[in-house]
Order: sequence, then C-alpha cells, then structure tokens
Amino acid sequence: MNDIDIKSYMRDVGRRARAAAVIMARADTHAKNNALLAAAKQIAKEQAAILKTNGEDLRAGENLDEALKDRLELNPKRVQAMVDGVIEVAALVDPIGEISDLRYRPSGIQVGTMRVPLGVIGIIYESRPNVTADAAALCLKAGNAVILRGGSESLRSNRAIADCIHAGLEAAGLPRDAVQVIDTTDRAAVGELVTMNEYVDLIVPRGGKGLIERISREARIPVLKHLDGICHVYIDDRADLDKAERIAFNAKCQRYGTCNTMETLLIAEAVAELALDRLVPLYLEQKVELRGCDKTRKLVPQARKATEEDWRTEYLAPILSIRIVSGLDEAIDHIRRYGSQHTDSIVTEDITHARRFLTEVDSSSVMVNASTRFADGYEYGLGAEIGISTDKFHARGPVGLEGLTSKKWIVIGDGHIRS
Repeated sequence: MNDIDIKSYMRDVGRRARAAAVIMARADTHAKNNALLAAAKQIAKEQAAILKTNGEDLRAGENLDEALKDRLELNPKRVQAMVDGVIEVAALVDPIGEISDLRYRPSGIQVGTMRVPLGVIGIIYESRPNVTADAAALCLKAGNAVILRGGSESLRSNRAIADCIHAGLEAAGLPRDAVQVIDTTDRAAVGELVTMNEYVDLIVPRGGKGLIERISREARIPVLKHLDGICHVYIDDRADLDKAERIAFNAKCQRYGTCNTMETLLIAEAVAELALDRLVPLYLEQKVELRGCDKTRKLVPQARKATEEDWRTEYLAPILSIRIVSGLDEAIDHIRRYGSQHTDSIVTEDITHARRFLTEVDSSSVMVNASTRFADGYEYGLGAEIGISTDKFHARGPVGLEGLTSKKWIVIGDGHIRS
C-alpha cells in the first residue's frame, strides 16, 4: 500500500469500528457472553491450526531475540490459557449500565453515575498473539469495539485467532467489525491509528520501550501505557529466608521475558551473606548472569560489576542486578530513584516495615511476601488484562474490564426545575 491507500484503509477501519461500537454499547450481557463462549470454543477447536500458523511465524522470525521469540511462541498450554481467559471474562460481572452512588440532593433530584463503554480502543502490540484473544475478550465484554495492530512477526497467528473471535461474534449476532486486525505490516498504519481521534477513544501500546515512546509522542488520543518493567524484590533484615529464597528465585526465573519479572534484587546488609549463599547457586544453575554492587561482588565473585545503567535496565533476559543496602530506607530510596512504578515487593516478617513499604513505594503494584510475577490481570481476578498502566489516570496497574469503561453522571427527577 502507498501512503494514500494506508490512510484510506485505516479511515475505513475506523469508520467500521465506530459503527460496531454503537451496536456493542447496546448489546446485552447475554449476547456478549454468548459471543465470548463461542469464540473460546472455536479457539479450542482450531488449536492445531493456530499452532501450525504460529509455527510459520516462528520460522519467519528465527532472527528475533530470545525475549521476543518467547512472547511470540504458542504451545498447547498457552492456547488453553487463551481459552480459559476468554471463558473467565465471560463469567465476570458486566459493568456496563451499573449505577452507583445514587443519592437524593436537597432539591429532590437523584444524582449518580453509570458505567458506560469507552467506545473504540486501538491496541498496538508486539509478538504475544495471546493479546489478540485477551484484548478482544475484555473490550467486547466492556461493550467496546477494538482495532488490533500486532507486530509483523505475529500477523499470521493474530489472523487465525481473530477468525475464531469473528466466529463467536457471528454466532451471537454481533458485528464482526467489533474486532478488526490491521492487515498490513506497514508502520504507517500505526501513525494513522494513533491520530484518528474522530474514530478511536483510547490507545493501548503493549511492547518494548521504543514502541511505547513512539506511540506516546505521536498520539493525539489518550494512551494507557507503561514504559518499563524494572521490578524489585527487597529482602529485609527481618525476612524469613525460606520465603525470600522462593520469592526471589521465582520472581526472576519463572519467566524472563515479561514486564513483571524482577530485574533488581535488593538485600539488607544484615542478611546479605546468608541470602546470597542460598540464591546464587540457584541463579547460576539457571545460567542467570549476575551483576552486582561492590559489596555484592565481595560475596559473589562470579558477579560482574553493575553499572549505573544496569539499575535502570529492563533486561527481559536471564540477567539480574543485585545491590546490598543498609536497610529499608535505602531500599525505598533505590526504588524511588531507579524504579519504573510497575511492581515492587518486600520480603519481611516485620509488619511495620511491610506497612512502610506499602505506603512509601509509589508503584502500580506493591507486594509483601509475594513474587512480582503475580502482577497480572488473571492473577488479580480481572479475567485477563488489556495491559498494565503505570500512569495515575484513568487506570493504574493491571487494567481489566473497569479500565475499559468510563462513567457518566445521571440525574433522575420528577418534573424538577431549578429555582
């Protein structure tokens, strides 16, 4: 496509999405749930075809880095997770039309708020074809239409999954155009999507820092985003070291290529030697490259010297930065200086230290005695998530159904007039 064709194509996508959003906004819960359940059934039925298509994407992307390959790859377990996620979204309470805080005013009118769909949501993502199912399910349940622009490396997989979503929509009598996958890899399509404010109400970028920075810079539409997932686990001097060992290992090694993976381990000086004696062999067994401060390197000769840049880096790889701190105050200061306001966790048995950490660490998810890998919409009971926001408006942390809605004021009177 040339520039004119791209512009025309994207405007047509936008017009069709806006028309579909009108229908989705008035669709009842039964119809939306039927569409989701039918889509989940179709994904399960087409598992073999989806995996075959994903294999084609993987072969075409053999030169991608390991983190992107991990995000791109589907397997039977991940396909089943997509199916389960869509079914779980169908089981969630429908927020649309919910009226809250309805109260009488002195004038006699009743005033409250009602949850309504946002309208049309544009989602731009790299690799992760499961986002196609998760995002579509959440947007549909919240009464929205969605425009999906995946990376070129996952286009075949995204098409196959979207076909299953379309089958579900048609089975429920809802418009196919409520879910559209951008069918071109031309980057100009992204530039058009993020400026179509007459058709699109929210942009959600999911991918690397470069992608999100570009979207944030170019968009003329509100953007829900996080730039980095520089997550910390702090092992306090009052920690149970058995818990600390399990949490700090899981937070790093359960999966490397996710935004809620621990990138920096902070350890109180009083327990550093004991904690590292337990953890270092586990990390080295998993071939995790260790980078540490001077105090860490005295205890861990295998560790490379950590640079200032290491504390600011989201590795998305088997690399871990370790810093020994004097205690809670220095740990919080480090997180405040280098963190990305994504997810941070303290391991401690001291309730005062735990409360201070919860209060003073200004991240979208703050945890006590739990792995950062729990920072996930599914784990939080949201069904699936549209993304994670480190902004403070209009949603923060893992964003599920409510983050895809807005509120409007409603007023109920009985012939009331203002005096």
